[in-house]
Amino acid sequence: MKYDLTIVGGGPAGVSAGVYAARKELKTLFITKDWNSQSTVSEGIENWIGTIKISGADFAKNLEAHLRAYSRDFVDIHVGEGVEKIEKIPGGFKIITNKGSYESKTVLIAAGSFRKKLEAIGADTFEHKGLTYCASCDGPLFSGQDVIVVGGGNAAFESASQLLAYCKSVTLINRTDNFRADPVTVDAVSINPHFKIITNAISKEIKGNKFVNAFVYTDNKTGKDIELPVSGIFVEIGSNPTTYFVKDLVKLTQYNQIIVDPRNQRASENGIWAAGDCTDGLYHQNNIAAGDALKALEDIYLFLRAK
Repeated sequence: MKYDLTIVGGGPAGVSAGVYAARKELKTLFITKDWNSQSTVSEGIENWIGTIKISGADFAKNLEAHLRAYSRDFVDIHVGEGVEKIEKIPGGFKIITNKGSYESKTVLIAAGSFRKKLEAIGADTFEHKGLTYCASCDGPLFSGQDVIVVGGGNAAFESASQLLAYCKSVTLINRTDNFRADPVTVDAVSINPHFKIITNAISKEIKGNKFVNAFVYTDNKTGKDIELPVSGIFVEIGSNPTTYFVKDLVKLTQYNQIIVDPRNQRASENGIWAAGDCTDGLYHQNNIAAGDALKALEDIYLFLRAK
């Protein structure tokens, strides 16, 4: 059979689209390896609108439960299945997975991205124990404390700006003396008296007992190791979008993000939409991903009904 729509991804974008697809009675194939979006690792999500606070694990469970409650006979949910390639065929697309292949008139890619991990001794040990990859998720837990942000791009400086609202101090650690962030962003954050920048610093080790209590870096110019007492470490060194299966089908940015029309989330190939962290959208958050997916779904519905 040929599906009306195939949704790839089990995070907030994919699930939001899946719920709306069921409500609009589109015959939909929903493919996800699991329900673990980036926020699943968070101890407490406090910015998911309508929910004051929820753990990342419960957030994932709620997403799954919501989709299953509405799926009925319209959404076929395939968990534990990974998309390997999507090909253009007459009248739609062929979705090739590690378990088979399917045909679909349209595709919504909501596969998200995965964070680049900090390469330092102890980073794995103290992940979720003071070391985190989501300032918007976990930042408020470090109110009144001294924290570090590792990175030199816009995301790092924006995270630092957010943390400065409630942390005692924020120190940004960058590998070189050049920043990938826009100069205006750097300048805006740097004027805060509780913000400090350390450049030419190579992350070496994370120390602690039950939780993080120190960060060690190597000064790239002197070769000396320097230890800083801190309570929290926020890593913002970039992410890799999950778009390898459409790299020959749609236009991507230099960072392999899917280029979309922000009005309707359409990709360059007619019949493909994308939403969430796998796109070139300026901002990536759970609520934004869900909203972009719904925008795409509305457009997909009109697209299908126009045929």
